[in-house]
Amino acid sequence: MRAPTIWVTLMEILTPHTPGIAMIKKLHEMGMRSEHAYTAAFASIGLSIATWAMSLNAEPGAGIARADRWGIFIGEWAPTFFGLGLALSHYEQSEGTLLASVSEIREERAAM
Repeated sequence: MRAPTIWVTLMEILTPHTPGIAMIKKLHEMGMRSEHAYTAAFASIGLSIATWAMSLNAEPGAGIARADRWGIFIGEWAPTFFGLGLALSHYEQSEGTLLASVSEIREERAAM
């Protein structure tokens, strides 16, 4: 038996019968991959900068505070997408599908 430790891995915490893994499993089955979440995270960073600049230029009377709020609002999406990408990556590693494409996974499941 393993001695209890303070440090445990994410997969030890999120066992298959917890709602978090069920959501990640469903997203994976729908074809969402960790790469998609990481791409969305980086896109939201760019979108955050773009909305800040557009708000600053489009609404000159509103001031910089409004532009900052828009940038921060969109900027909050990036950590969410990075976390989702990390969870999907852990799930893909445990399933052995980290390097497989979505079409390969669908073909394999259809053959079953």
